[in-house]
Amino acid sequence: MHAYLQLRDTFLLSEKVLFLKAHMKNHTISQSFSVRYNYPVHFTTHVFDINNDLLYHLIGSQSTTYSKKILFVIEKIIDKIYPDIGHQISNYFRANLTHVQLCIPFIVVDGGEVSKNNPDLVHELLSQINNHGIDRHSYIAVIGGGALIDVVGYAAAIAHRGVKLIRFPTTVLAQNDAAIGVKNSINYFGKKNFVGTFAPPHAVVNDDNFLSSLDIRDWRSGIAEAIKVALIKDAAFFEYIEANVQKLVSRDMNTMQQVIEKCAALHLTHIASGDPFESGSSRPLDFGHWSAHKMEQLSSYEIRHGEAVAMGMAMDAVYSHYIGWLPENVLIRILEMILGLGFEIYHEVMSTKGKDGDLAIVSGLYEFREHLGGTLTIMLLQNIGNGVETHEMEVDIIIKSIGYLKNYTAKVAI
Repeated sequence: MHAYLQLRDTFLLSEKVLFLKAHMKNHTISQSFSVRYNYPVHFTTHVFDINNDLLYHLIGSQSTTYSKKILFVIEKIIDKIYPDIGHQISNYFRANLTHVQLCIPFIVVDGGEVSKNNPDLVHELLSQINNHGIDRHSYIAVIGGGALIDVVGYAAAIAHRGVKLIRFPTTVLAQNDAAIGVKNSINYFGKKNFVGTFAPPHAVVNDDNFLSSLDIRDWRSGIAEAIKVALIKDAAFFEYIEANVQKLVSRDMNTMQQVIEKCAALHLTHIASGDPFESGSSRPLDFGHWSAHKMEQLSSYEIRHGEAVAMGMAMDAVYSHYIGWLPENVLIRILEMILGLGFEIYHEVMSTKGKDGDLAIVSGLYEFREHLGGTLTIMLLQNIGNGVETHEMEVDIIIKSIGYLKNYTAKVAI
C-alpha cells in the first residue's frame, strides 16, 4: 500500500509539473508614472539687497520640522569683481532668512571651461556637501557662468540622488541658455559634456547687475544662443536682434534684457513641449553645436562657447544653402548680422587636419551622434525661423561650406 501511495504521489507530481510547463507564460508587471517639474526663472536687480524679497519668498518660510541649510559656490572672477558679495549674502540672510543656516565659508572656485575639465572639482564639491551636512531639504546655490553652473549642478544632482539647486547665472549666455535648461555636465575623455545628468533646478535667478561687469567677449557670446533659437523658431525675434545690432554692440542694457528674456522664454517653451531629457535622437536647440563643441576642443577652449556657436551656425547656414534649402540672400543676411555683432564666422581650427589626415572638425559630427545614440539628427535651415532636421551631412559639402566662410571673411577684410 505504501509503495502504491508513493507511486501515485510521484505520478501526480509529474502530471502537475507537466501541466505547469504546458501552461507557463512570460509574466510582466508594468509600471508607468509621470513626474511634474516646476521651476521659476526670475528676473531681478541686486538680488542680495536686503530690501529685495525675492530670495526670501524663493526659499520659503520657516519650517518647524527640519532645519534648512544653504551652501554657496561662487566663481572666482565674481568674487574678485564683487569683493563684498560674501558680506552682502551674509547680511541678507541675517536680515531676512534667520531660519536658514548659511554655510560658512563660501566655496570660491575657478569657472570657465577649466572647471568642466577638472573632475577633482566635483570631488571637492561633494566633500563640501558632505562636510556641511547638506541634505535633500537644503540648498546649493551657484553664482557664476554657465560652465561652473554645469559642474555644480552635476554635483548637486548626484549628491543624495539630488539636492535642491538655485542657479544665479552671471553671464548673458548663462542667463538666456545654460542656466535655463535641465542639463548638468562635465567634460570627460576630451569630449564635451560626456558625463552629466538631467536634473531641473529648484529655481533660476537672473540678476542683471552681474552683466554690467562682463568683458566684451562674454557680453557678446550669449547673443549667439539668442540668434540660434531665433533662426530655428522665431523669425520676428531674429528681426528684433537684427534691428538692434548697434544697441547690443554698444552694450545697451535694456535691449540685452529684452533679448535674454525672450531667448529664455523660447528655451523654456521648447523644454515643456519637446523632449527635455533627450530620450530621442533630436536636439533642435543644438543648432550649430555639432561643430561648435569640436571647435572649442580643437582650440583648447580658447574659443568660447558662444563664439564657436556663432561659427557653427554660419557653417550650417552655408551648408543649408548648398543643399538648396536656404536662398543666398537670406544666407548673406544671417552672416552679416553675425559679423555685425562682432563675431567671427571662420577660424583656422575649422581647417585643421586630424592624425588621419582628414578634417578634424568632421569627427565632431560623429561625436554629436554618439552623445545621444540612435540616428544622426542635425538641424538645418529652410528659412529664418524655420529649422528642419536632417539625418545626413556630406563631408564634401562641409568642406565646401568652410571654404565659403573662409573666402567670405577674406572679402570682408579687404
